[in-house]
Amino acid sequence: MTSTAKSSTTGERANLLESLAKHRYLLRYTVRDLTDEQAAQRTTASVLCLGGLVKHVSDVERVWADFIVRGADAVRGGPADGTRTDNREKEFTLRGDETLADVLDRYAKVAHRTDEIVASLPDLDVSHPLPQAPWFEPGSRWSARRVLLHIIGETAQHAGHADIIREALDGAKTMG
Repeated sequence: MTSTAKSSTTGERANLLESLAKHRYLLRYTVRDLTDEQAAQRTTASVLCLGGLVKHVSDVERVWADFIVRGADAVRGGPADGTRTDNREKEFTLRGDETLADVLDRYAKVAHRTDEIVASLPDLDVSHPLPQAPWFEPGSRWSARRVLLHIIGETAQHAGHADIIREALDGAKTMG
């Protein structure tokens, strides 16, 4: 969390940002000391690789933070709404022109922006209607609080995936 966000948040908002920061840290820690080749390597039957997971989590957080600010238009057609089926594999892989350092840097910038957005909100009840999609109940709205819980869940889930991939890659573990 940034020093600005730390100084301006308390209570529930601070707790949510602290939880998000913990899971971001675990994901970043899991990719420690890797080369770009290792970060791009698949160690399971899926297309997932460590660099791709960082890239995906960063993209999802960016889109949902945009949703907090702009509403449903920020989510339509992006990785967070699941409607994009073209080149879905690219969301979870590290392409030849991408480096682990680049995706980690982008992730740090996204995290900083999210923290700043949350720190500047009048309250966590600010909400927007969700876009129409089969996985969202018609007419549903998500508050900033609900969006943050979604980002935390997504980050934690993929940090767990990353831990499994890292252990299969070189035996290193994030926890345990």
